[in-house]
Amino acid sequence: MTFSVGAPRRSQPSYFGGGDAYSDLLSGTRRLQKEQRAAREAWLAALQVEGQDELLFELEVLLKAAACFSNPRNHPGPSRRSAVVAHDFRPALQIFRDGLQRAIALARQLLGPLDRAYVFHRYLETVLPEDSARARLLAEGAAQQTPAGSLITLRQGLSGTLEVIEGVLRVQRVPFRLFHALLSTIYREVDRSTFFNPLSALEFRPEFDRIKSAQVLDLIRSMPGVEAHRLVALTFLSLFRMLRYLSLLDRMAREPATRRQHIGSAYLVLSVLRSDARALSDHLRQRAGSLLAEGFERDLLKVQSGELRQKGPALRAAGHHLIGIKSALEGIAGNLRLELRRAFQHDLPEPLSQSGPDFRQALGATVENLRPALQNSILFLGKSLGVSLQQGGVFDDVAARRETSERLRRDVWMFAQIVRAFSTKAQHSPTEDGWAPLHGFQYVREFLAYFRAMGYPLLRAADYPRIDLFMAAMARLEDTDLVDPARLEDAIDECVAFYGFLMQLFDDISKRDELLGKSFDRRAAASVLKLYLGD
Repeated sequence: MTFSVGAPRRSQPSYFGGGDAYSDLLSGTRRLQKEQRAAREAWLAALQVEGQDELLFELEVLLKAAACFSNPRNHPGPSRRSAVVAHDFRPALQIFRDGLQRAIALARQLLGPLDRAYVFHRYLETVLPEDSARARLLAEGAAQQTPAGSLITLRQGLSGTLEVIEGVLRVQRVPFRLFHALLSTIYREVDRSTFFNPLSALEFRPEFDRIKSAQVLDLIRSMPGVEAHRLVALTFLSLFRMLRYLSLLDRMAREPATRRQHIGSAYLVLSVLRSDARALSDHLRQRAGSLLAEGFERDLLKVQSGELRQKGPALRAAGHHLIGIKSALEGIAGNLRLELRRAFQHDLPEPLSQSGPDFRQALGATVENLRPALQNSILFLGKSLGVSLQQGGVFDDVAARRETSERLRRDVWMFAQIVRAFSTKAQHSPTEDGWAPLHGFQYVREFLAYFRAMGYPLLRAADYPRIDLFMAAMARLEDTDLVDPARLEDAIDECVAFYGFLMQLFDDISKRDELLGKSFDRRAAASVLKLYLGD
């Protein structure tokens, strides 16, 4: 199942013709015509339902889960070595059934009195004797001229498939092909919906995803070039959307253990979270560099040969700025993959073993771990682009400041241990043979991977004074197929200096007001580090 990644539909004006990437992503990642967008906004504003925005958001996330939860890669639990066809998906189908019941309940709340008209309409379908009359009634029920009509049609499709799922669950075993076919039925119903189709991998809606921080908006719009502008807007919007998923999960974790629908819904929301995180991470890792390079090449080719001397310094500075943006985006991608993999493979129970109290406890702990990681990613991106967002009050409540500071302190300590381990290993590794193959020094590759995911954000977030020297040493170490003793020695020297800086930074963070009296649990941090290094 292939999703587009934040791409404007053909019915919308493309950003690549110019304009505001942020506004374009909010309005152009769902195939709604201008009149349909206006009708949906008017319908939502006229609803007399308490918390209608939150209800609609939860409904659309559960609808999106029809595609995401059908992929076993988005299920929590340790990686399985056996083929997917060998697994029993009956527990997963039970969870999806529970989440689908929640989605139907949300649709009923949003429909209000119109839901009674749907129930009567469905009753008529069962009592009409003539086949032609039934067909005509079904055709009338499938009309999607208005948001309410579209939601009634969707409610009808969801209810019908729920009955099929209830029948299938009477069997003892559900193979993957049957599980996938049932969820694909829901996927097709959602895909046919005119006003409620959130199936793109990274899609945004103005009613859910507007960024409130003026500082973040100014930063997005200050990006040089079309590609950088769009990539930064996509990253900020995606990170804020994932924080909203976590808020929804946090609310579900607080529900009574007897609410089976909320447990099922939580698994579906988790699948959407992991799918979106993977889509963003893959897009940034695989496309950010090439997109930024293509944009810079276009700008460079526009410069006349006689202007190269005059504009050379500015072009060189722009190129270095784009390299910094690329490194920041790739750092966020690596950190996101690391965090989600740890949460899904270690912290959350797989669908087979889910139970009320235990699952709610694990879900709450996962939210507490992931929220500061995403918040720090937002702050790090701003810092990498030259703006200290923390001072702008992006997360201005005391609890958020404490969470981000605690998380930053833990990450500083963990990466300091990785730096120390690398420098110690490198100092005691034989490098006299300049032709030694790099695969004999696998720890070098591993350190560079951890540096991109954890170290680079810390360099930027902490204003490390030797950042240029450190980055140059890492680049020289990476840009070779053989271990060069001189390059390795330079990297060791920089790591020793960086380790000292990190430990001083650790002490400074511990003295922040929000952490006063909050001791650091080294044993817990070491356990987390072991999980990271074990992946």
